[in-house]
Amino acid sequence: MRLLKVATCSLNQWAMDFDSNMNNIKKSISMAKAAGAAIRLGPELEITGYGCEDHFLELDTINHAWECLRELLVGDWTDGILCSFGMPVVKGSERYNCQVLCLNRKIVMIRPKMWLANGGSCAELRWFTAWKQKDPTRLDQFLLPSDISQALSQTTVPFGYGYIQFLDTAVGAEVCMELFSPVSPHAELALNGVEVFMNASGSIHLLGKANRRLAAIIGATIKCGGVYMYSNHLGCDGGRIYYDGCSCIVVNGDVVAQGSQFSLKDVDLAVAQVDLDVVTSFRDGNSSIREQASCKSIVSAVNIPYKLCQSFKLRNSLSSPLKIEFHCHEEAIGLGAACWLWNQLRRSGASGFLLPLSGCVDSSSVAAIVGCMCQLVVKEIANGDEQVKNDAIRIGHYTDGQVPRDSKEFAKRIFYTIFMGSQDSTPDDTRRRSRELAEEIESWHFDVSIDGVVFAMLSLFHILTGKRPRYQVNGGSNVENLALQNIQARIRMVLAYMLASLLPWVHNKPGFYLVLSSSNADEGLSGNVTKYGCSSGDINPIGSINKQDLRAFLRWAVVHLGYSSLAEVEATLSNAEPVTNDHDELHIEMTDEELSVYGKLRRISRYGPVSMFKNLCYEWGSKLTPAKIADKVKCFFKSYSINRHKMTVLTPSYLMKVSSSADDNRLDLRQFLYNSKWPYQFRKIDELVQQFSGDEEALAECT
Repeated sequence: MRLLKVATCSLNQWAMDFDSNMNNIKKSISMAKAAGAAIRLGPELEITGYGCEDHFLELDTINHAWECLRELLVGDWTDGILCSFGMPVVKGSERYNCQVLCLNRKIVMIRPKMWLANGGSCAELRWFTAWKQKDPTRLDQFLLPSDISQALSQTTVPFGYGYIQFLDTAVGAEVCMELFSPVSPHAELALNGVEVFMNASGSIHLLGKANRRLAAIIGATIKCGGVYMYSNHLGCDGGRIYYDGCSCIVVNGDVVAQGSQFSLKDVDLAVAQVDLDVVTSFRDGNSSIREQASCKSIVSAVNIPYKLCQSFKLRNSLSSPLKIEFHCHEEAIGLGAACWLWNQLRRSGASGFLLPLSGCVDSSSVAAIVGCMCQLVVKEIANGDEQVKNDAIRIGHYTDGQVPRDSKEFAKRIFYTIFMGSQDSTPDDTRRRSRELAEEIESWHFDVSIDGVVFAMLSLFHILTGKRPRYQVNGGSNVENLALQNIQARIRMVLAYMLASLLPWVHNKPGFYLVLSSSNADEGLSGNVTKYGCSSGDINPIGSINKQDLRAFLRWAVVHLGYSSLAEVEATLSNAEPVTNDHDELHIEMTDEELSVYGKLRRISRYGPVSMFKNLCYEWGSKLTPAKIADKVKCFFKSYSINRHKMTVLTPSYLMKVSSSADDNRLDLRQFLYNSKWPYQFRKIDELVQQFSGDEEALAECT
């Protein structure tokens, strides 16, 4: 037997916070050594943090990464353990995303990433160059920076695509996106005898992604055999995304170790002991592997005269296959957003959250997510997490040795909700629902009327113009009606920020409160929000989630979070405020279900008006005529283009679902000034409608 114990970790890094990142790296190495591991794998770009973005273009970032690596190598951190560290490296005129493999205070090899992640939230081609060296039989010699060279007594290091050949096994690297590329390196490395694969990743949480990611890892080892180590970031490193951990170890298609997906920990380690002889047996039993290995392309190896494995010992038990169960989408929405909010809160210096709570689906969902966060914090403290405890004590301003023990008591200290009603547009039911939910979560709740402020604004307008606008029900025009609604929305935003700034002072607390926005993805897509109104805030945990998914989350929260008042909220048909459009011609109603379909076709399928019309003729042809489908498509694109300017100032939102996100920040790069009449495209749709005239029955049969 060749027994090998390996450790892979999920780290909650913070972009550009080198001290915090180094503490997590060192802690993970100590934990791996304590477990007896011979290999320790960390996530992609772990020294700097993955989310540095344009900071990667600064030489300071590169230099600081080398300084941190030197600190790790000069000390005893790599003594007796192979460590893979992720960091950016400049070679000549190129900047590479690299895994630096180190052992016994030396750099063994630098492996640059060959296939970069680009698209959605990733833009690695903006910062890095993909390694394109076509000769796999040759590794470059990288000249180390002078201070590193002097500290390590090492001048050069092999650089490029290759693997490390030890006396008893071979180890290779595959970096994040390379696993999912059409021609993945692991297959070629396996044919060259590599038995252990190390994948350092920066994979974000998206609904359903964890299942697909693990399936790819399992598929790789079922096809080629081997021990696949996967490491990922965990938490929010400073932006709109949450890394969902799930670091794992898979052997010949069996998961033998896996870390947490949603956790408030800074370091989460997964350890497994495996027998590498089972890899040999697996490959020997597959004739296609043997045949292809006999005519393989040679990949360069770095020979290291060192043994990683141990021989047979009774006290060294082998890791057994695990049964993996993933969170349902509703649970993932709550847990992912809760973990994201906690990282935003503890790292921002804020003393809590303030939420305008209207009693509608959106704001109630955000309130439930904050309640979920409070429950997670108390649970982690009970499980002995010192970092979470210290953060909670600081944020909640506990003194005299007090510690958060109850989620509702903790919520009372850090969560403030406010209902801002008016006599013209606020039903009594919404006031009651917001109060009942606040009582269940036990937030510090305010109930105020904004009528006085609205009257003052209208009086000022009357002084300036001599006119006083009226609601439509009182004989006013649509223009007056919209203006009055927008005045209320913007007053609510101003009041929310005033309270967020001054309430800590009122309660003799330091800091400030983060204002939470509760605008969902459908509203962002259709533009059914008031610019700089109550949809504004500091951060938004539901900005990429559509209304259908939020309703499903509320149903889950009733049972699993214990907030029974959400059942009535979920059953309501619309928001507290009426659904309105800023233009008279947008008279066709768009349902939540339809908006979800529009968003998917526009973002995922990349359909323009004509392609969307054709697709929906098949999807909706059994219940709608082509003419009605054409009207709906035109209405959507008119609404989208007229309101596109609102997307440029959307509150930074937690990215959980790329298909429905309307975030203008890299996720949805489109102009904001459109010809909203879409004359060419709509004319083509009209021509198709004419062609389909009389074919409704045939179309219905096709659907």
